[in-house]
Order: sequence, then C-alpha cells, then structure tokens
Amino acid sequence: MPITLAILIGLFAMQRRGTASIGRLFGPVMVGWFAVIALLGAVNIWAAPEILKALSPHEAARFVFANPLVAFAVMGGVFLALTGAEALYADMGHVGPTAIRRAWFRLVLPALLLNYFGQGALVLADPTAIDSPFYRLAPHWALIPLVALATLATIIASQALVSGVFSLTRQAMQMGLCPRMRIVPTSSEEAGQIYVPTANWLLMIGTLLIVVLFKSSENLAGAYGIAVSGTMLVTTILLYRVAIGRWQWPPALAILIIVVFGAVDATFLASNSLKIVHGGWFPLTVGGAMVALMLCWRQGSSLVRHRLQDMSMPLNRFVANVDKMVVARTPGVGVWLTKVAHGASPVLLHQVKHNMVLHETMILMTIIADRRPRVAVAERHSIERLGHGIYHIQGRLGFMQTPDIPLTLKNCKTLGLEVDLEHVHYYIAHEIVVRRARNSAMAAVPFAIYAFLARIASRAPDFFKIPHERVLEVGFHIEI
Repeated sequence: MPITLAILIGLFAMQRRGTASIGRLFGPVMVGWFAVIALLGAVNIWAAPEILKALSPHEAARFVFANPLVAFAVMGGVFLALTGAEALYADMGHVGPTAIRRAWFRLVLPALLLNYFGQGALVLADPTAIDSPFYRLAPHWALIPLVALATLATIIASQALVSGVFSLTRQAMQMGLCPRMRIVPTSSEEAGQIYVPTANWLLMIGTLLIVVLFKSSENLAGAYGIAVSGTMLVTTILLYRVAIGRWQWPPALAILIIVVFGAVDATFLASNSLKIVHGGWFPLTVGGAMVALMLCWRQGSSLVRHRLQDMSMPLNRFVANVDKMVVARTPGVGVWLTKVAHGASPVLLHQVKHNMVLHETMILMTIIADRRPRVAVAERHSIERLGHGIYHIQGRLGFMQTPDIPLTLKNCKTLGLEVDLEHVHYYIAHEIVVRRARNSAMAAVPFAIYAFLARIASRAPDFFKIPHERVLEVGFHIEI
C-alpha cells in the first residue's frame, strides 16, 4: 500500500506538465505493453485452439440457456473485462476521436482479444492456472518484469481518466454546474489539452482515501463494476437526446438503437448490483454527493442571475440618462463584466450612484455559455453600439472553450470595435450572497453548500484571464 500511495502521488504531481509531455514518456511503454500481452496470449492459444469457439455467439447463448442463474452472476465478473472502455469517451474531448479510433482498432482491441483467448486456452489445458491465468501465461522467470510492466501500464491507463476529469470539469463550469476553477492550457496546438489544479488535487485526495479504505483491488471490483456499468447505461440514455437533436434520426430508429444497447447495459448493471453491499455502495454515494453539489450550485447561481436581472436597469434607459447620472467621463476604456445580458447591472448602477464617474468608452460585456462544444469565430462575438461611448458585447462560447476576456476584446477590434486596448480597465462584481431571513427562495442547507462553493471558487480575474493590475472588484450584497 505505501508503494501504491507513492506512485499515485507521483502521477498527480506530473499532471501540470501536460498530456503531450506525459504521452511522449508513456506512449512507447503502452505500445510495448500491448505487444507483450498479445504475444503471450497468441502463444498460449495453441494449448487449446478450441477456445476460438468463443467467437461464436452460439456458445454464449448455449451457456446462458443451460445455466441462467450462474450466467447472470458470472456477467458481473465478466464485465470487468470491459472496464476501461468508459475512458474512451471520457477522454474524447482531451485527445480527440481520431487518436482513440486508431489506437483502439489497430492495437488495443486485437491485443486484448489475443490475451483473453490465451488465458482461456491456458485454463482449458491446465485448470490449476485459474488462480492467476494472466501471470501464468508467461514463464516463471518473466514474472517480475511482467509485474513491473503491468504497474507502468496501470499508471498510464489512469492518465486517461485523469485527463478526462479535466475536460469534464471545464465543461461543467461552462454549463453552470460547478464553481469556477483555474484552467491552465498545456498545449499551444491542442485546445482540449488543459490542466485544472483544483480538480487534480481533489482527485488525488479522493484516490488516496479509496486506496486506504478498500486496501486491495479485489475489494474494489464491486465498486468499479457498479460505477462503469452505471456510467455506460446513463451514456446510452443520453445518446437518445444526441440522436434526436443533433443527428436528426427518426424517433423510432433512435429508440430501437437505444433499446438494444440499453438492454445490454441494464443487464450488466443488474448483475453488478449484487455487489452493492461489497463496495458497490461507494460510487453510488459519491455520485449522489456530486449531483447534490451540482444542483445546489446551479440553483444558487440561477437565483443570483434572476436577482441581478430584477435589480438592473434597461439599457436604453441607462444610455439615455447616463450624462445626467455622472459628473465626468474620464479617459480610457472601462470594461464591465456582467451576468445581466439585457440591462445595466446593479453593480454598475451602484458605482455610478456613489462615484458619479465613468470612462469615456464603456463596454458592457456578457459571456454566454452555448450548448455546443465549440462556437465558430464568426458566431462568437456580437457588438452593439448604444451611443454615448457605450458598447454592448456578447461573447458566446461552447462548453469546451475557455473564456479569455482580453482575447475577446482583440477579436472584437478586428470586427470594427474602435477602442484603445492599451488603456483598458476591467470592473468585476464581487458578489456577497446572503440568504433572506424570511421567504428565501433557497433552503438553508442548499444555500450553505452554495455559499461554501462560492467562497472556494477561483477568482473571476484568474478564470477570465484578466491582468490583475487592471482589475477593480466592486463588492455588492445580494439577497436571495
């Protein structure tokens, strides 16, 4: 266990270097790993060539109908042969589908099939090998080198899920399902390769706790089976929405496809549910906790936005009266980042009321999260000239894109925005959210969770990549 904990700490400490550098280090090892297990399996197939009958669905059907109860229980163990497949789509946004398809069909799938057939042939020829068929594939002298290679391969396989967590965390932030976290790009060529420090260290802590709690991989089998089979079933259900909304499939065809895949996933989940008391409870507990946190954050954020909208002033009214509300317009450009899409935010009104001074050029900027993964540059910016030196800019980003306010301004200038970007000052609201003593729209416990998440969220200047020396945060109380 100490060695395992040390390896995990080293793995998470390496994440800040980026996937590209880690891939250059680990790629050759993985090629070697799959080549070795394919060779070991192919050599042992000759011990019992009849194992190749496993390619026939007839053999599986015969076994199921002859031993239905045994087959149902066995499927929970057989499912562990599929674990790792969830990383294929969890990591899709990080390395892209092309790399995954090439690696899977050219190397991984053939190597796995040969190895599993080799293990089956070995057990048929020597039933005593059932205690450890994988390591019994190799001669005795190769045991230690194979264990070392398997350890390296396990570390690298974990990298796919760690990278997937970074991508999913960014998507959750853009979709309003979790607080802001600092995002660090790790590649100048691939937009999907990022590093999220907060997610990395939280994941490390959780992983170390799991090792200490479960102590062995055998104890984790039930937890892993429930987690992966549940994930696959949920993904299959969500596939229906994609097929109908994005691919424009006829509903009848989409339902047929989903029922076929869903039946397989549901069978595996039902079989693994026998292990709920033997570790399966853990992923269900963690998943439930994550859903609760997301729902509390989304509810609190939605109430704050609605409250800000109620307290805002219509833009046409603000523009018409701006010269009466201020006593001076100072040189430079003031960029007000606001959540209010169609009005002057209460933070701006608060500033005008107390200081009665604004910059000569005012930009009211709102960042809107689109439901698409990426928004094309031509659709990303909307610039509206309101008069009196005031502009309204809406930036639209997909859930796989990271906001960058200075870059947005540069892009808007190429589209005709006439501003001096050398003298830009940014204004951001520092919202202090409090719960009303009476008639609050949010219950006490969800509000406490939301308030805690808001306190630990990354600061807006860091998230939006705004230079700190040009930022002024305006404190503002909001009651919900």
